[in-house]
Amino acid sequence: MMKIDYQFWDSRQLGLKMEIKIFGTQGIPFIVFHTSSGRFYDFENQGMVEAVRWFIERQEIVLFCVDSIDGQSWDNHQAPPAQRSARHQAYVNYIVKEVVPWIKKQIPCPDRAIYTTGCSMGATHAANLFFAYPQLFKGCVGLSGVYQPKDFFGDYIDKTLKQNSPLLFLPEATPEQIRLYNQSDIIICCGQGAWEDTSRRDAHLLWQTLHHLKIKAWLDWWGYDVNHDWPWWRKQLPYFIGHILARTVQNSTLL
Repeated sequence: MMKIDYQFWDSRQLGLKMEIKIFGTQGIPFIVFHTSSGRFYDFENQGMVEAVRWFIERQEIVLFCVDSIDGQSWDNHQAPPAQRSARHQAYVNYIVKEVVPWIKKQIPCPDRAIYTTGCSMGATHAANLFFAYPQLFKGCVGLSGVYQPKDFFGDYIDKTLKQNSPLLFLPEATPEQIRLYNQSDIIICCGQGAWEDTSRRDAHLLWQTLHHLKIKAWLDWWGYDVNHDWPWWRKQLPYFIGHILARTVQNSTLL
């Protein structure tokens, strides 16, 4: 039986009521980010939770599906870009300063035990949070994401936006950050079918950046029939979670 819970609180960082839906009670915690301007219930509604139900019921993973504010930041093309950039930083602060400590109270776990994941824009957030805060997160599973801001902000860039764009800030990674990245699970997946052109471009650029920095990562290209859409993400997520769990068991056996 899969336990489902719902929580909310008034975020001090955002000044908003922020909602979370939780699936499971024990296992590796995953913070789930949604597609562009998605809501905390979309992962469930699109069949993604069902796709990994087996792992949840075996108490191997717990999903924490957070809400988004993309409509106030990345997707808010009517607002000045500096305002949108600042709003996204407030969202990052919400995850780091409110959600992560709250998760650790729900599932007592060591530092760097939490993974991030998401599809499309959700992968963008998942990768951004992981690479910006490797001291907090153990790994990232990004499915069909973009990893730079130009498709949303055009030529605009500021300090805040740069520090929230992996392709822009990773070249300045410190030796300590690189050490932590290499102790993590970094999985970037992209199909080569319809609507994947932008994601394919950024996945390749991200891999080049990581390779140049000698950071170990798994970039997995799926076939030319694999589209930027939920049916494929429902296949990809359990595939990669299965690999993470198998490696976790193997590593614990070697200790």
